[in-house]
Amino acid sequence: MPIHPESTVRAVVDRLTPLLERFRVRTRLFHSGPLCGVTEFPAEIGRGFLHVLRRGELEMTVIHDVGAAERIEVTRPSLLFFPRPIRHTFFNPPADHSDFACATLDFEGGATHPIVRTLPPVVVIALADVPTLEVALELLFAEVDSDRCGHPIVVDRVFEVVLIQMLRWMIDHSAELALPPGLLPALADERLAPALVALHHEPGRPWRLDTMAREANLSRSAFAARFKEVVGRTPADYLTEWRLTIAQAQLRAGASVSLVAADLGYASPSSFTRVFTQRIGVSPRAWSASAG
Repeated sequence: MPIHPESTVRAVVDRLTPLLERFRVRTRLFHSGPLCGVTEFPAEIGRGFLHVLRRGELEMTVIHDVGAAERIEVTRPSLLFFPRPIRHTFFNPPADHSDFACATLDFEGGATHPIVRTLPPVVVIALADVPTLEVALELLFAEVDSDRCGHPIVVDRVFEVVLIQMLRWMIDHSAELALPPGLLPALADERLAPALVALHHEPGRPWRLDTMAREANLSRSAFAARFKEVVGRTPADYLTEWRLTIAQAQLRAGASVSLVAADLGYASPSSFTRVFTQRIGVSPRAWSASAG
């Protein structure tokens, strides 16, 4: 009996690929092993951090945007995820038996990256809570300790795997993490996730409230209310922000205003320019000139 490809496709909603294909996150190892005394990690535009504490304990201070300092104790092996640029300091990790692997995270689009702008400034997750990480972390630390050809490249790639597996886990456990309204809780919502994935995958479609609601199998009013509650903004606002985030990436890569407008579903370059200027504060051409 012949097998038809369309008959074997599972109805699984891939909630991360459309995001990470458009806006990659590049990881780079910069430290492995123990840390002594006080270690400060500065805030740099467009850069986050992912620390893996495999053994030991630490205290850290996080300096928030308003200048307030938050002190956090980490008493068991954990992932320490800083999705946005934020200054943080590790205090007196026990150097005799602690074990770290620390990577920078460079987000395409910087602060406009859709994952970055919806997460809290720091997320601490115990390694024991994420059993799916075990294999990746074994490979990560095996390569960290290796001197074989190409091991720095392997380490950076495995850190990307760790990041993606962590994001998967965060989506599946967004309620217990008490994440604020935003993208990850919405991707965890079984009704909203198909609509969001469709928006991410096809931003240029002529979306209306009823077509979005149809993706979620909800009425217009129920979809609008649920979306606003879980995402923290209206469907129209989210779609506009998503389109403009893509537009900035395309303009930064050298695309013309007319090409971007057509790709993102705007009726004309002038209508795209009007929306861009209202939201961003300058015209697309002026923004491109400053970004270049």
